[in-house]
Amino acid sequence: MTAVRAGRRTVEVHRPDKVMFPGGSGGSGGSGGSGASGGGGAREYTKADVVAYYREIAPFMLPHLRGRPLMLERYPDGLDGPRFMQKNVQDHYPDWIRRVEVPKEGGTVLHPVCEDTATLVYLADQAALTLHRWLARIPSDGPVDRPDRLVFDLDPATDDFEPVRDTARLLGELLDRLRLPSALMTTGSRGLHVVVPLAGRHGFDEVHTFAKDVADTLTEAHPDRLTTEARKKDRGDRLYLDIQRNGYAQTTVAPFTVRARPGAPVAMPITWDQLEDAQLGPRRWTIADAVDQARTNPWSGLPRSGRALGPARRRLNALRG
Repeated sequence: MTAVRAGRRTVEVHRPDKVMFPGGSGGSGGSGGSGASGGGGAREYTKADVVAYYREIAPFMLPHLRGRPLMLERYPDGLDGPRFMQKNVQDHYPDWIRRVEVPKEGGTVLHPVCEDTATLVYLADQAALTLHRWLARIPSDGPVDRPDRLVFDLDPATDDFEPVRDTARLLGELLDRLRLPSALMTTGSRGLHVVVPLAGRHGFDEVHTFAKDVADTLTEAHPDRLTTEARKKDRGDRLYLDIQRNGYAQTTVAPFTVRARPGAPVAMPITWDQLEDAQLGPRRWTIADAVDQARTNPWSGLPRSGRALGPARRRLNALRG
């Protein structure tokens, strides 16, 4: 066990030498998201490495986590061991970690909320490799039911990244026509997320319906390339334009979070210009170089205030005839 200073607190890290990401073949970045960007196999990372990454990325990551319920993707024995998803805060969590209780069908869920570096380090010690966040923040009064983010998940049928790149361009052009600002994020897995900041005036149902109508507009224009079919058997070789993360109590991977893939890739915000980089792939960045990309502030062009959907809805209706 070792002690790590995180902000105003000291957090105990258990089994820091535990291998979380075994080394070997598989890669983590590069063009198409397959081979490692620098060649060779994937690098080995221990729990101490993961903790150190989350401690260093905290200033960039925390603004995307504060005030949001989290779901944790945990790997107690590392990448090669069993995985489980955790929503409820466990009894042994320290009392300085914020909690929020939200309703679900038949009861409630007590989610953790990450407000500071110490919480981020503590969750890394708990082998929570990947953090999944709600698209709504906790209001000062009332339920967590007004998302301030809308997310399109571009999920390809294969590891070929070009359909993802092409679809991102098409979706970005459509959102521009609707006068909705948008941003890109590699998922650290296979695709990209297109993120739209919202004003937080609409409920989950309304946001989900709008996202579906946007996705339908795009798939109707390109039926041979895109689909909104949730069943894999109905997609064929088309890219799945997934909008399901926009529903109540759904989550998406948080910006800068580590993904459970060889080499410890990271879900990374990027600029629209970087979409044209031939070396770009969904696992382009890992915990070894993600902080350098974060320092470039790739989402600096996004407006501080999100948009209401009313005007965009009217423009979409006009486009759809």
